[in-house]
Amino acid sequence: MADSLNRRILVVGGGASGNAVTVLLRRAGIAVDLIEAKPDWNATTGSGITLQGNALRVLRELGVWDQVEASGFPYSEVGLTAPDGTVLVVVEDIRTGGDDLPATLGMQRPQLQQILIEAVRACGATVRLGTTAESLEQDADGVSVRFSDGTEGRYDLVIGADGLGSATRAAIGVTDRPEPTGMAIWRIAAPRPESVTRTDLAYGGPAYIAGYTPTGDNTLYAYLVEGCRARSSVDPADYADEMRRLAQGYGGSWPEITQHITDPGQVNYTWFNRLLVEGSWHRGRVVLIGDAAHCCPPTIAQGAAMSLEDALVLAELLTSGRDWDDELFQGYYERRAPRVRTVVEASVQIGQWQLDRVRDADVPGLIGRTMNILKELP
Repeated sequence: MADSLNRRILVVGGGASGNAVTVLLRRAGIAVDLIEAKPDWNATTGSGITLQGNALRVLRELGVWDQVEASGFPYSEVGLTAPDGTVLVVVEDIRTGGDDLPATLGMQRPQLQQILIEAVRACGATVRLGTTAESLEQDADGVSVRFSDGTEGRYDLVIGADGLGSATRAAIGVTDRPEPTGMAIWRIAAPRPESVTRTDLAYGGPAYIAGYTPTGDNTLYAYLVEGCRARSSVDPADYADEMRRLAQGYGGSWPEITQHITDPGQVNYTWFNRLLVEGSWHRGRVVLIGDAAHCCPPTIAQGAAMSLEDALVLAELLTSGRDWDDELFQGYYERRAPRVRTVVEASVQIGQWQLDRVRDADVPGLIGRTMNILKELP
């Protein structure tokens, strides 16, 4: 049996999954060092995020639900509209976190990150910002790590939570890489019109998908999904002009939102990617979680939820008293992979239907089937 309380873990990456697993492991009394490449801990990055019930369930387990609830905007419906803003149908959201949590909550991404940062600080982990792992050398007992500041450390386990472009994934010889799906998204945070009290989505029009999500009493984030352009084809100085041009093709609350799309520095343009590492998410004493192991387009808003669930499941296994061996880490993969695959495939399929202009695609049905699966505990 593993004596986990005498073990030391390095978490590489201070995003949602890295922060969450750090808090959970420290709660169990395990020593954790967390390193994050960005000196500001990504505290100001991003516009908004949609958190569904299964993500909220993990945040409650982390002990931050009260802060999340106070910072965000809960709602229980999704509206589907025509491009001109005409509401076609309003669908009740499935409560994937149980009946005692909202179906969905929108919030500003920097606020979520700040809440998680404060939880990490409070849990007693050692945190080093502006620091990366330059090399990982494994043997039968653990991992020796050399850091970018010239220091070294010895760990019983390294958790790679360093995102889509994970250097940890590459360092351990996992060859899977993110693949573009053919779509890209424009995002911006803006003031919330009083009329916006849920996510509304329009399929079609100048973009494939146009949507917005309330993120607080006075804020929302709006997004437009189109086909990928070469990144070099749009000057970042023109981002506001390009997003505003697409947005002007939509009615409803869009005209009020569009008038705030003025600062190109506040507009984010990102390609959609797909990744699902197959076979296992570990090599020896290095294990991947979150976007380092899988990612999907945000077409069903489950990326953060899958990352948070990874943290919950891995922490549960590491604190179960079992040996930290291949059997445990393979069991982690086998428990997570089918659920994550369902989400990745559904998310990609919805986008592909748009790219192929399939008019009778059963988007609500696919989302509903996926969400019913996610109601089960991870």
